[in-house]
Amino acid sequence: MAKKKVVLAFSGGLDTSFCVKYLSEELGYEVYTAIANTGGFSEEELAAIEKRAYDLGATKHATLDITQQYYEQSIKYMVYGNILRNGTYPISVSSERTFQAIAIIEYAKSVGADCVAHGSTGAGNDQVRFDLTFQILAPQIEIITPTRDMTLTREYEINYLKEHGYQADFVKMEYSINKGLWGTSIGGKETLRSEQTLPESAYPSQVTAEGEQSLKLTFAKGELSAVNGVEYTDKVAAIRAVEAIGSAYGIGRDMHIGDTIIGIKGRVGFEAAAPMLIIAAHKMLEKHTLTKWQQYWKDQIGTWYGMFLHEAQYLDPVMRDMEAFLESTQAKVDGTVEITLRPYSYTLVGVTSDFDLMKTDFGEYGEVNKAWSADDVKGFTKIMANSMKIYYNKSHK
Repeated sequence: MAKKKVVLAFSGGLDTSFCVKYLSEELGYEVYTAIANTGGFSEEELAAIEKRAYDLGATKHATLDITQQYYEQSIKYMVYGNILRNGTYPISVSSERTFQAIAIIEYAKSVGADCVAHGSTGAGNDQVRFDLTFQILAPQIEIITPTRDMTLTREYEINYLKEHGYQADFVKMEYSINKGLWGTSIGGKETLRSEQTLPESAYPSQVTAEGEQSLKLTFAKGELSAVNGVEYTDKVAAIRAVEAIGSAYGIGRDMHIGDTIIGIKGRVGFEAAAPMLIIAAHKMLEKHTLTKWQQYWKDQIGTWYGMFLHEAQYLDPVMRDMEAFLESTQAKVDGTVEITLRPYSYTLVGVTSDFDLMKTDFGEYGEVNKAWSADDVKGFTKIMANSMKIYYNKSHK
């Protein structure tokens, strides 16, 4: 009888390494491993992950590069919406998971897999993101989750691998670090205690720049199009250029505290120089180029979009509706924003745009009125006050 085929979402870490061995040797599956790269892995890292998969006994390994898809279908809209969860976190690595799950399940269908597996534990958000996406896009494919179902310890997994002939240096790191195109999350030690914060040494990018530097970010219809005058057709490359400049100043470091999908509070450190600088510049440009009510409703939609994306609701059709609204607001979001960088901080200097709504013939704020007279304002103010006059007339007798 032919073995059943399972596709395992494989990162090369301890949990997924255990899963390869367990699925093949204990459950008798033909194991296909796949990693969906959304921009967080180098070529060398991907090669090492592939080698580990085959050393563990995988029948076949696939590297699925979905970085451009991740930008076009997620990052672009997060910039349009100026999305910072709880006003802090740019939904860095967590926004990648749904797209990785989509790529994994589509690959599973393409190879005729009977099952799909992941190594998430039962204590976080990722298990929901993977399970939900798999269920929606391939309800006929069984989901297997050994790490979660068996409530495994790190020591158990290491000993199991050793007993089954696989030797590797699974050193227990002080921090769990997940690097992605839209930022890096850092969890462990201090993040587990409400009263502590991460030390300098915990951040993967160290501060090397000194003094001040001017950074100019240019946007075309809301998308980053140039960095310091250098034009980019490849938006992923543009993001990486900003990250390289900003991370050297230690910009974009913070702690995110929020509610998880499963109902408990979660706390994680992160560094995200490019997202924080790009969103800050984009938001400032919008203040100059959008109307009051465009900005107001964008804030509402952006908050909902970010929450739904974080909580695994990307496949709900309402997300396409929100994306259509966000994109429609970007028609005039063109221009350049200048930022001054310095170690651990930055200042938004100003905006140059052909669509700057401050530069009009109607008037200059606090200086001179050109499109109305003093009598116009007196009459406007009198009518505007009517409802409040009526209230105070009736309630203060």
